Amino acid sequence: MNEHELGPNGGMLYCMEYLEANYDWLEERLKELGSDEYILFDLPGQVELSTNHLSVKNIVHKLTKSGYRLAAVHLCDAHYVTDASKYISVLMLALRVMLHLELPHVNVLSKVDLIQQYGDLDFNLDFYTEVQDLSYLENALSSSSPRYAALNMAICSLIEDYGLVGFETLAVEDKESMLHLTRVIDKATGCVFVPPADATQPPDTIDAAGVASVRRPNQYALFSSAAGPVLGPRSDVRDVQERWLDAREQWDAWEKAQWRKEGQMVQEEAARKSNKLKIRERNRT
Repeated sequence: MNEHELGPNGGMLYCMEYLEANYDWLEERLKELGSDEYILFDLPGQVELSTNHLSVKNIVHKLTKSGYRLAAVHLCDAHYVTDASKYISVLMLALRVMLHLELPHVNVLSKVDLIQQYGDLDFNLDFYTEVQDLSYLENALSSSSPRYAALNMAICSLIEDYGLVGFETLAVEDKESMLHLTRVIDKATGCVFVPPADATQPPDTIDAAGVASVRRPNQYALFSSAAGPVLGPRSDVRDVQERWLDAREQWDAWEKAQWRKEGQMVQEEAARKSNKLKIRERNRT
């Protein structure tokens, strides 16, 4: 930024263009990690990098050609759904990123555990995660910005016509929430179809023992389950709403009780092991 007299945005764009021009450096660094590593690229939150600037898109295409299974995970603060106009803006941004990057895409409403701090929702949480009939937002949009009522509804129609945007939820300190999102991302990247490193070769297939695991045939790829809905705790958005909106205090109390029980079990197990060691030492003496 000092050398080229650039601001923060210009500096970020220059860095991405520089990385694209020197992609061979990135490729060499990735090769050093090996062919079986799970790699996370944490992009800056500057929206033009993933909405209209071409460098990130070009880098993504080069990585795809190199054999990487990629998915884009787009994090949005969940509190935006408490305001109709902000929610529509988030939908437009997510749609633009999806169309620009052309990757398997997972949109996420993060910090869902903090959503109550910003007011009550006009609808249940599944209305926002599943992007249901947006015409129900007309009154809220018209009252907040009556001058742009027609434009707002035209944007809503555009989003519904594409029918691409939907959201998962994330409370980063909730283990079940994080595990669910991990499963969704693994499904998007295709990792659910990757065989274990020690998997045996399926019969009547070409020997691929020396090939990276992501390119080996997988005899355990059960498409009926892997391509179906992701099951498990927090997989149903209605459970998420109950946990963080409808019955948060009860869930918090239940979890604290479980943590106390778990702590007691750990202490009791440690005490048993200590007693066993003492008994062994006595027997030796």
